Amino acid sequence: MTQPTHHTPALDRRSFLTTAAGVATAAMVGSSISCADGAPVAVAPGAPVKPKIYKSLKFGMFNEKLPIAEKFKILKDVGFDGVELNAPHGPDKDACLAASEATGLKIDGMVNDVHWKVRMTDRDPKVRAKSTAHMLEAIRQCYRCHGHTVLLVPGHGKDGSIQEVAERSIAEIRKCLPLCAELGVAIAIENVWNNMLYDPKGPDDQSADRFAAYVDRINSPWVGMQFDIGNHQRFGRPAEWIRTLGKRIIKLDVKDWGKRSGFSKIGDGDVDWDDVCQALADIGYHGWAAAEVGGGDRKRMAEVAANMDKVFNL
Repeated sequence: MTQPTHHTPALDRRSFLTTAAGVATAAMVGSSISCADGAPVAVAPGAPVKPKIYKSLKFGMFNEKLPIAEKFKILKDVGFDGVELNAPHGPDKDACLAASEATGLKIDGMVNDVHWKVRMTDRDPKVRAKSTAHMLEAIRQCYRCHGHTVLLVPGHGKDGSIQEVAERSIAEIRKCLPLCAELGVAIAIENVWNNMLYDPKGPDDQSADRFAAYVDRINSPWVGMQFDIGNHQRFGRPAEWIRTLGKRIIKLDVKDWGKRSGFSKIGDGDVDWDDVCQALADIGYHGWAAAEVGGGDRKRMAEVAANMDKVFNL
């Protein structure tokens, strides 16, 4: 898949982010469309299309002490298509960009690396302003590395009432939208165990309605969900959440969770991966899926790639 350069208009990046929505629309009317890699796909009326998944991972999972360039080459060799970098801190972005261009391993996005400690929902407006400044810098770094998204945990339920944390986080996210539109980088909100937009003491059949309403309230083409498939296995059925979130999903995080195993290797928990794949086909998803599991050396990285191949039938 070809990444846009710094001179590519922002619309091209936005087009990438809306590929899933375009596929879903085409599936309803019947047409021939192009996937993220440019290959044509014939779509029969009403027929779901098998998801085209591009494998990524959090770069910090690969913890061998090696030069950045060598890490990129190894990750490409074991089967990954891209990586996500921490920002606004994390590894040297110039070195990562050079390694990406040399190996063909894309930098598909960034992960805000301070959103847990410096939160957009903090009661202190000065802390909220600092959080937004961090996010803006992460967006700039993502653009420089030709990425598409910055993952954001928008806050924590401990910071106030349901209404307060929603109002504060949405207000700060909206401050980032002009830069997102200028650079063509989207904010990807992750569903995590942060006591926000779900009931942490609730049952295991909760819906994704709160997340859907939250994204809809922001009402921007530059904000969607980086839906973590395993994070809410404990609180709901991932496939049903995928169907509810639909076109709001612009990226996936990949992990597994089980009642007995807790967070576990991909495929070893309770996630119904067959149903997840069907749900992704139902919504016409084509795009990136980033592993976020226990890391290790190159052997472990190859194992993670193989586990992703297995559960997504790649």
